[in-house]
Amino acid sequence: MKKWLTICVILSLALMLGACGSSKPAPTQVPPTEAPTEAPAEESEPAPAEPKAGGSITIAISQDLDQSLDPHTSTSAGKREIFFNIFEGLVKADPDGNFVPALAESYEISDDATTFTFKLRKGVKFHNGSDLTVEDVVYTLDKCRGAETGVPLLGAYSEIESVTAIDENTVEIKLKAPNIEYLAYLNTAIIPHDYADQDTFPIGTGPYKFKSRSVQENIVLEKFADYWGEPGYLDQVTFKIIENTDALVMALRSGSVDLSVHRVASDVKEIGDDYELLESPTNLIQALYLNNAVEPLNNLKVRQALNYAVNVQDVMTIINDGRGTPIGSSIYPAFGKYFMPELADAYPYDPAKAKELLAEAGYPDGFPLTITAPSNYVVHVDAAQVIAEQLKAVGIDAKINLVEWATWLSDVYQGRKFESTVVGFDASFLTARALLERWMSENSKNMINFNDPEYDRVMKEAFAATNEEEQTALYKQAEKILSDDAANVYLMDPNDLTVISKKLDGYIFYPLFVIDLAKIYYK
Repeated sequence: MKKWLTICVILSLALMLGACGSSKPAPTQVPPTEAPTEAPAEESEPAPAEPKAGGSITIAISQDLDQSLDPHTSTSAGKREIFFNIFEGLVKADPDGNFVPALAESYEISDDATTFTFKLRKGVKFHNGSDLTVEDVVYTLDKCRGAETGVPLLGAYSEIESVTAIDENTVEIKLKAPNIEYLAYLNTAIIPHDYADQDTFPIGTGPYKFKSRSVQENIVLEKFADYWGEPGYLDQVTFKIIENTDALVMALRSGSVDLSVHRVASDVKEIGDDYELLESPTNLIQALYLNNAVEPLNNLKVRQALNYAVNVQDVMTIINDGRGTPIGSSIYPAFGKYFMPELADAYPYDPAKAKELLAEAGYPDGFPLTITAPSNYVVHVDAAQVIAEQLKAVGIDAKINLVEWATWLSDVYQGRKFESTVVGFDASFLTARALLERWMSENSKNMINFNDPEYDRVMKEAFAATNEEEQTALYKQAEKILSDDAANVYLMDPNDLTVISKKLDGYIFYPLFVIDLAKIYYK
């Protein structure tokens, strides 16, 4: 029987990531302070700092946004960090990974998981002053599914059969086939149907609105006074682009930035007493990704040898003081029921075994290998350097090719012109599917050219499953195939260090790459 889901029951009926909240630790200070075993009777805990409305802050980020500011043209992590505050979907993720109503005040899902019906929230305004209408929702989803062009902006949107306005406050989305995870894909940014300048001046409904951009310098947001929900505290936020790690460290030492996320231990050893460090899992699949279509990486034994030749624990210790969790496939620990910790032990460090496999593959003396890494991500550059040293022990001469982020996107991610690369992937839509489907043979995001018919078959069965347990088992089967095929050299989910001024509070970690500005305030 169908029924309307309201806010009070939404958390208990979230379709996915049920284990995410329980497995994701709360932010901790780094290093932890040592507390007395017994506080004096006359002392009491200090009252929490009261939020203070107003003020502006500067946040250091390591990459500029894409040339286009349209929220639907890219799902890169750096873009989502900022756009989380500008745009909203029918639903949105909360800090525990559940999906809660946003521009929809309630929704209904049919028993066969093919029809999603949303009641829109009233009184929502876009940043240009226009009211949110059902026409805007239909326009946005038709755009994403390629209703006019025939080309969906994201593979998952090709699953939509139709988007229909039932009345002025209700929209119905019909899928071509059942999908019990599809709610996650309906957090896509809703935009005005009659606004044509999203590329250069984005307009959304979020608590902060776009103010200005200086390419390769900064992006400035300001508080949206007519926001429908709980308003943010800060008046203005400047995202300052600092791609060079040394320059970023200097900015932290000088106090010219108030917040910086995704730092590693080497970045924050001498930042001074004006900052606090917070730590949480990054929720990232960091790996040495291998182009399975180029020689000799198209040889299974060579890929297995690489896995045996890399000491993951040493990589973790050297680049991040051991902060992180080893992973053995394309699911990170916060995904709870999907995560298979045993896969991290599938290829224990064994240089002798690596040499044996290389000899069997016809490379007894090793071979040259290029490891490409985006220069603006120190966690990936440092990992590449450690791996290159380790590979020398088995005769592999690894050279590191540092490239700018834009080059990495065009040459590696899109052009697939690489041998190996160290980078990390997150789940932009908070589903196991989002992390695993990219390795299907026909997927446009399959940059490693992985091709296993059994993997494709298992993934398609998982998509069609209407039973959660059955789907979970199938996703685990797919993870095991990635491990058995040594598709990549999986490293870790590195812990994320966030540097924040002690004048500020309210920073919250999410199970995806976002910065929730509305929660941050001056004490």
